[in-house]
Formats: sequence, C-alpha cells, structure tokens
Amino acid sequence: MSIKLSILDQSPIGENDTAADALKQTVDLAILAEKWGYHRFWVSEHHNSEELAGSAPEALISYLLAKTKQIRIGSGGVMLQHYSPYKVAEIFNVLSSLAPGRVDLGIGKAPGGLPLSTRALQQNLLKGGQSIQEKLSDLKSLMHNSLHEKHELYGVKAYPIPPEPAHLFLLGASENSAKLAAVLNISFVYAQFINGDPNELKKSLQAYLNGGGNNQDFHLALSIIVADTDREAENLRGESKLIRVNLESGRHVTVKSIEQAEKFAEQAGESYSIEEQVAAIIYGSKATVRRQVLELQNSLGINEIIVSTPLVDVEAKQKSFSLLGEAFTEGDVDSDKFLTKVGTE
Repeated sequence: MSIKLSILDQSPIGENDTAADALKQTVDLAILAEKWGYHRFWVSEHHNSEELAGSAPEALISYLLAKTKQIRIGSGGVMLQHYSPYKVAEIFNVLSSLAPGRVDLGIGKAPGGLPLSTRALQQNLLKGGQSIQEKLSDLKSLMHNSLHEKHELYGVKAYPIPPEPAHLFLLGASENSAKLAAVLNISFVYAQFINGDPNELKKSLQAYLNGGGNNQDFHLALSIIVADTDREAENLRGESKLIRVNLESGRHVTVKSIEQAEKFAEQAGESYSIEEQVAAIIYGSKATVRRQVLELQNSLGINEIIVSTPLVDVEAKQKSFSLLGEAFTEGDVDSDKFLTKVGTE
C-alpha cells in the first residue's frame, strides 16, 4: 500500500525572527512542499501566542493558494467553537470557488489558546450556544446546501456555491472525537503528536470504523524529525515534552510548557493538576523513520499521514521534510526530484 504525505505547519516564530518572518517561512515551505510532491499543506490556528504567527488560517490559506498551483491547501484547523458555521461555510466556499478541488477544511474542537483569548473571541456570543456537534452538522449542511427543511435557518445559502466544496475533516485526539466524525460521516485526523497513547489511537480507529467510517478517511497526524543519522535526529529532538492540564471542571488541554499550563489554569479560574509527558515524536534517519511509519500504516490500514515538525530552525526543518520525502521513494534521488510517486492519486 502506498502512502500519501502531507504537512501541517504552525508558523513558529524563531528567537531572532518576527511574525512576518515566520509567515514567509510557511509560504516558502508550502512552495517547496508542492515542488516535492506532498499531497496537502495545512496551517494551524493559535491565539494570543508570541511563539506562533498563525492566528487566522483562512487568510493564510488564500495567500498560499495564490502562491501554489496544485497542492491541496487547508486548515489544521479552524476552531469552530468561536465562530458561526454559516460564516465559516461562506469563507471556505469563497476559497473553494477561487481554487476548485484544492481546499481542505479541518475543524478543531480545542480553543487554540488560553481562556483569555477564548473570552475575547466569544465576547459577543450568547451563553449556552450550540454544541460542537450541532455546529459541525450545520457547517456540513451549509457547505453542501443541504439544510433540512425543518431547520431554523432553512432557506439560507452560503454563497458563492463552489464547483466542489472544501473537503471537511474533524481533528481530534480521543475516541469521542472519532465517534463524532463517524456520526457526521466526515474524515477524521487523529493527532498522535498530541496524544501518543497507542491504546487511545486504537480505540479511536475502532470507534470510527464501528460508526461507519473507513480506514481511508482516517488520517494520522504525526510529529516527525528526519536527519542524516539517528544521532543527529535525536539531538534535534532534544527534551521535547507536552504538559496536560486537568481542570477541576473536567476539562483538559495540552500545552507545551509549565508556564503555559499555569497561565491556562489561572485564566480559567479553576483548581488544576498537571501531567508531564514526553512528546510523541518519530525521529531518526530516512531508513529509521520509514520503518516506523510503515509499521504504523500496516497496523492501522491508513493511506495518509499529516506531518508536523517541532523544529524552528528553517534549514533543519526544510531538510527534515526533504529527507522524509526521499524516505518514501525507491532509492535516493536528488532533493529536487523526489516524491514523484508520493501524493499522487
């Protein structure tokens, strides 16, 4: 079974860089990804962050579509809890009309920031609004112009109507998220780089399949570092960790540092506990990474992975994606010619 490779980029801001630098690096990487033959290129949504520049994926997507010609461009993801499904449908219908057949809409259930930015984003929303399931259901119906005649918004249309709507995905890292995607009959992306528990991954896949989904619509988001040698990749990996914040109310969120965890809890105004976890990162030489990825593919029966890298250094990051592409071609080839098979339909 062949495997498609895609990229998720979070537009990290390097120590001596500006946000403008980070966004340019994302654009440059998307152009390279298309040249290399990657299938999709997604950008993320984070708010009130000094470390990440991507706060408005829909704006960045439009620019990336203009700078590329064939690669699919999308969000990983739009944090729907903050927005009207109707407005999101309009935005992505415009994008899909500008670039038919090239737009993906990944939806995230998380807030994409700390409680303070969530309050700012939802400042004018009525309390007790729609659940994420209701919003997703409405979004899907609006994108496909299929609102039920008994729906309170029946008759409204999210113009323009594109030749092909954006491909809709739900992003998540739990069995419950997989079940929701299956219920709504949409593609699912399991964020293994956020929740590296192999049992949760297996339960999520089984829940998706039991709900009527299929392996081909179940995608895996991985954090991968590839270097010339295993030792070099290990050095690049460093001491990467994730911090899980468990709030008294039952909510939980995964962040990258103790400082972020403390800020989240303080802004939420709740008692909390913290769990420190080693980040789930696949790392090594081309051969090492290829073997680990193929083992995952064979065990899950999937045909696509969406890859992010925790590297901020531009040269190391680009080289990692370059080597990853080479790892999935037959033999070593020049860096500007690899991925001739990966990513093709």
